[in-house]
Amino acid sequence: SHCKFEQPRHGSLAFLPRKRAARHRGRCKSFPKDNAANPPHLTAFLAYKAGMTHVVRDLDRPGSKAHKKEIVEAVTVIEAPAMVIVGVVGYIQTPRGMRALTSVWAEHLSDEVKRRFYKNWYRSKKKAYTKYASKYSADSGKEITRDLERIKKYSSVVRVIAHTQMSKLKLGQKKAHIMEIQVNGGTIAQKVDWAREHFEKTISVGDVFEKDEMIDVIGVTKGHGVTGVTARWGTKKLPRKTHRGLRKVACIGAWHPARVMYSVARAGQDGYHHRTEPNKKIYRIGKGEDASNASTEFDLTEKRITPLGGFPHYGIVNEDFVIIKGSCVGVKKRVLTLRKSLRVHTKRSALENVNLKFIDTSSKFGHGRFQTIKEKKAFMGTLKKDLTEA
Repeated sequence: SHCKFEQPRHGSLAFLPRKRAARHRGRCKSFPKDNAANPPHLTAFLAYKAGMTHVVRDLDRPGSKAHKKEIVEAVTVIEAPAMVIVGVVGYIQTPRGMRALTSVWAEHLSDEVKRRFYKNWYRSKKKAYTKYASKYSADSGKEITRDLERIKKYSSVVRVIAHTQMSKLKLGQKKAHIMEIQVNGGTIAQKVDWAREHFEKTISVGDVFEKDEMIDVIGVTKGHGVTGVTARWGTKKLPRKTHRGLRKVACIGAWHPARVMYSVARAGQDGYHHRTEPNKKIYRIGKGEDASNASTEFDLTEKRITPLGGFPHYGIVNEDFVIIKGSCVGVKKRVLTLRKSLRVHTKRSALENVNLKFIDTSSKFGHGRFQTIKEKKAFMGTLKKDLTEA
């Protein structure tokens, strides 16, 4: 505003209430629109944030001053081991929204996912789903077949139940993250058959997403505990000589109405909020078993995506991974939900074909100078510690 005593408010009211998220794993509140013409496919995936690095690429943006020039961009590496499909759920439309009709689970569930059903695993009898599994042997799985037929007949939306494989990660957590992922494409019967065929089988991140695709990242932001108004809302600091502190809001409202309005900035919880970040471009989907998964056509050095010394606070990326442009929510090791974009993209930057020239793998702990251990040894020569080891 042009007025001397008016200005835009500090902080958005769209994200109220600013309190700790109810769930640690990012929740998909909606899935992309279904198109029966496509073959059945998943619309989301769970992955774990490893850390950030930078890449060099040629910009392909006619009209821009940097067109056909090399640019350096920050990227986030997200580790995504294959997920296991262990069930299917059918939903029916009612006047009050969608309602789950029935669920069908696979015959065998790993301990990783069974841990999710217990508060205290080591004290439990570990009997979860033993009675359910017997349905497969009784009457040659008649009840299971009946439930699948019911889903085919009545459901309008089909979702699979899938879980992550924690044993493939070095997070120190054994309990799998589990979520319902919507199956899009094909008829309802084809969706159910697809889900049934994939029971107890793994789906890799490369089966769900592809390079240059725009995706949404859903997760919980880094927590900062209780903070004051200046950090939490970005309000202006008061003059230095202010009595009783200056990182405050001077006036928290008029005399009447005789209460504090909800829209006034106050101190409180900052961070650990549930957020959905749209339009993150995938620069690369790397394979865990590939020894040169960080090499490019221009940089032929055989190197893996893990920087020297590992990703700080994370470690080594041994499984499949996704490189997305820019930053994303959450701390290292945080579970993120990667979802297919809800909108059709037409912007040139969204449709741009990205060709990476270089991916940085120097140490992220200090001023990293070397891309590989081999390069470091060639520069440093024989060190004292090498002699003592020999």
